[in-house]
Amino acid sequence: MDKVDPKAYSLPPRTVLLKDNHNNFVLFIDRKSRIIMKDASVILEKAGKIKRITPDATITLETTAPVCSKSTKFLTDNGIDVILKE
Repeated sequence: MDKVDPKAYSLPPRTVLLKDNHNNFVLFIDRKSRIIMKDASVILEKAGKIKRITPDATITLETTAPVCSKSTKFLTDNGIDVILKE
């Protein structure tokens, strides 16, 4: 996976965005505090910006933080896989 400049997708510069050569994108969040519904909404907005530029993209959230169950369901229902890293 290669690191991609988030500004190319109109994302905030602190966003960690990874991409392989098959249009698979990974939004990586490295923090200790829980990901809640407000965060999930922001993640969905970021995914929408990526999909506007690359319509056939698949997007995955990879995080070290715990994710609340409502957020996990919300993201998976909207086509974003959630991977928890240790």
